[in-house]
Amino acid sequence: MKFTAWRKDVTVELLKVDTIEEAMEKLTGCAAGAVSLDLEGSCRTGLPMETEEVSIFQLLGRVLAEDIISSEAVPGFNRSTVDGYAVCSSDTGGATESMPAFLRVIGEVEMGCDASRLTVGPGECVYVPTGGMVPAGADAMVMVEYCEAFGADQMAVYSSVSAGNNMVMAGDDMDCGQVVLRRGRKIRPADLGVLAAIGRTSALVYKPWKIVILSTGDEIIDPSKSPQPGQVRDVNTYGLYGLAVKYGFDVLGFQVVEDDAAVLEQRVAMAMKTADLVVISGGSSQGKKDATASIIGSLASSGVLTHGLAVKPGKPTILGFDEPSRTALIGLPGHPVAAMILFEKIAGGLWEFLTGQSFVEKRPSVEGLLTANVAASPGRKTWQLVKVDFDGKRDEDTGLPYVTPVWGKSGLIRTLSGADGYIEIDVNDEGASRGQQVRVWML
Repeated sequence: MKFTAWRKDVTVELLKVDTIEEAMEKLTGCAAGAVSLDLEGSCRTGLPMETEEVSIFQLLGRVLAEDIISSEAVPGFNRSTVDGYAVCSSDTGGATESMPAFLRVIGEVEMGCDASRLTVGPGECVYVPTGGMVPAGADAMVMVEYCEAFGADQMAVYSSVSAGNNMVMAGDDMDCGQVVLRRGRKIRPADLGVLAAIGRTSALVYKPWKIVILSTGDEIIDPSKSPQPGQVRDVNTYGLYGLAVKYGFDVLGFQVVEDDAAVLEQRVAMAMKTADLVVISGGSSQGKKDATASIIGSLASSGVLTHGLAVKPGKPTILGFDEPSRTALIGLPGHPVAAMILFEKIAGGLWEFLTGQSFVEKRPSVEGLLTANVAASPGRKTWQLVKVDFDGKRDEDTGLPYVTPVWGKSGLIRTLSGADGYIEIDVNDEGASRGQQVRVWML
């Protein structure tokens, strides 16, 4: 099947669609950009990859633009993990309930206090609370439950311990000079604790891309209105908005645009003045009113990079890039399932690649066993929505959960809402068989 690539000055016939990998290579090549010299110095092309220093309280979900290196050891001293007595482990060898080891108590450590004034020698012990500093000379802690006082300064120990028992050694958590969080990591709640532990109250992160979402169609109405015959409520705008928020993008605006090529071109041109990504949902197939390809070809300095993907669902996808405005233009199918999966793959994948996330962390996925055959279209990569039975019975041999296809056409948003993720069937495969082990990419 032929597709047409529009440019401002020439029309080119494309004889084949791109694979998703080929399309992403083209778009990434433009979006990654380069630094070149002009009369005033250096200039940057490609999508903006700006950074900013952000307070620890605003870091959750942001993507690191730097490696975080610890400037100190954590903990900075040997700490007890129990309430008990700091001892020389060799003094407790062979100690039992019937034959305890007797040690002399030489002091106690209070929480938050420096224990360097105390040194534990052979035959001695010191009381240390949980989290307290273990004095020099001691190499183990005996839990208080295994100790019994005899007189003012004698302690019977009823259990033997080996060196390091019930202790966290200095630097066990993080070493001085260690990279504790890498560039490209999406900050999680526990990472805030890591930053606090090394005294970092801010970090350098990538500024979110600005995005405008345009959905096209004369039949689309606002969700608050009652549809008349032939009309449908707007689904894609809100699904794509949710995905944009998921990736941390700054949504500048969203709008439903009528099927008028001149109006749509005007809206896209306006969006390109402020947005890094302009996403157009609908108008990407070969219908009489489907003008997205000609508009992208007219407005993007690259022309149309891709018009048609060898995927199912989502074949009528269009990509372009405008270098002067540094804007990526993404034309998505009107069917909600296709639009949302392709947004994940293209906009999400581009963000993950350029921020380094794809080199640090893999997208969440699980292995499972299919409960039914899934057919595929030869020559096209197929994405099949599935549900994972995490709470049900697992396969006796592999211990893997069962994975059930969620059937439905790409125009049905309910299928996407009812799915946990999707499986990929390669372009050269005819399908996947019941009982086959598959990888589920979580939504």
